[in-house]
Amino acid sequence: MKKRFLVLVLSIAMIVALTTGCSSTNNKAEEKEGTKEKTLIYGSAADYTRINPALDEHAEIHKLIFTGLTKHNEKNEVVPDLAESWNFDESTNTYTFKLKKGVKWHDGKEFTADDVKFTIEAIKDPKNNSEIATNYEEIKDVEVVDKYTVKLHLDKPCVPILDYLSVGMLPKHLLEGKDLNNDSFNQNPIGTGPYKLDKWEMGQYIQLKANEDYYNGKPKIDKVVFKIILDEKTRAMQLKSGEIDLAQLEPKDISVFDDVEGIKLYKEKTADYRGVMYNFRKDLFKDKAVIKALSYAVNRQEIVDSVLNGMGKVAYSPLQMGPYNNENVEKYKFNIEKAKQILTEDGWKLGTDGILEKNGKKLSFKLTCFEGDPVRINMANVVSQQFKQIGVDAKVDIQSEIDWDNLDAFLIGWGSPFDPDDHTYKVFHSSQIETGMNLNAYSNSKVDELLYKARTTLKDEERKVYYMEFQKELALDPPFTFLAYIDAVYGAKENIVGIKDTVLGHHGVGFLWNIEEWDIQ
Repeated sequence: MKKRFLVLVLSIAMIVALTTGCSSTNNKAEEKEGTKEKTLIYGSAADYTRINPALDEHAEIHKLIFTGLTKHNEKNEVVPDLAESWNFDESTNTYTFKLKKGVKWHDGKEFTADDVKFTIEAIKDPKNNSEIATNYEEIKDVEVVDKYTVKLHLDKPCVPILDYLSVGMLPKHLLEGKDLNNDSFNQNPIGTGPYKLDKWEMGQYIQLKANEDYYNGKPKIDKVVFKIILDEKTRAMQLKSGEIDLAQLEPKDISVFDDVEGIKLYKEKTADYRGVMYNFRKDLFKDKAVIKALSYAVNRQEIVDSVLNGMGKVAYSPLQMGPYNNENVEKYKFNIEKAKQILTEDGWKLGTDGILEKNGKKLSFKLTCFEGDPVRINMANVVSQQFKQIGVDAKVDIQSEIDWDNLDAFLIGWGSPFDPDDHTYKVFHSSQIETGMNLNAYSNSKVDELLYKARTTLKDEERKVYYMEFQKELALDPPFTFLAYIDAVYGAKENIVGIKDTVLGHHGVGFLWNIEEWDIQ
């Protein structure tokens, strides 16, 4: 179960068969019963087998079909959504939410406090194997006060909880007593969002239609089609030819649009970083000198320039893109001689084959990537060549499924676009090894203490101190060799208006955050 669950964590990067479903649709206004219907075709880089925000994170389509108690605005600030207001009682660690009245599920039933209680309890229920359960650990009880009032009783403060309550709510009347992982709801989702499911051809496209009863007003675009195009070059060519209207592009495919009229490129900063993750279950990586040497051996700027075409920045910390970034940490700047010195002092010697060895063992390991992610694969190949310069044999290994317990190293991607707790506590705290989110079994008691204090401290100035110290300690005892933050590049037809710039989240998820405000001219 753990392996299946963790494969879903990164499923957005997997490639399935390329299809051409709904290619005849375009975003030009179509005549329908005397009115003009507007359709937008999005070239989706991810395929879906289920749509359920309580189970899986990093799915763009969630925010179109579902909404949460809160949401993030273009400044990444938490603002009300299904909740019209809330207050927090520090003496009892209790949040009280007042809900909007008259909000309807896509099937016409009314959204109420019972749905909030059901959703949070479903996420926390271990049998549901939710990827985001860690975010709600501090909630000990959900109390329905009345139809439009709900209280969350926490056993300790949890500052990021308002961020995490942006998760899409689920309808109790459809899912109570059901097996959340296997219910047909996951292929027929019902939410409160601006769009609702219209048609779904597995592996080909998912067609959504505007929710006329959406509480913020009917979206201006009548239909949004997620056309599944998992090959990055095909996405670029279909955008160029006009078969699709919008797509995320890989850096090396942007040159295709140099002389193309009618396409606007959006180059967005993200909180999405890449790094080499070492598996601490392996004896090789229990030697901290090895990891430090490998980190000095990486020329990150070369990766940004060659793999990302300059669309990114050198990474040294998991919190660089937010206000808690600590620049005064060990950055492991490219230094081959220092890398060699560390390994020599640690007892490693070059063998006749040019590979370092110690006590009869080679400094050799597999650097694994998910298939279907060309940027990560290209990064891994560059890193492999750079490691070779200091006598390290890192073989690039491309897999469709990952056995996390037994891999050597992995080209990982995480990010903290909102609260700094996001993808730090769950990724680096040792308590999360058993939950499966701390993928490489990293354990550092000081990191644990700092992340816990930062998560449960209400005063922002104190939280910042803890996160600053956390970054220092993480750099001294690195779980990863941080490589680069990547920009997300999207191409869209110029007649699509209303797109707003914002710092995007993991895998670029977030570009569609205000799609209900978009229009086609």
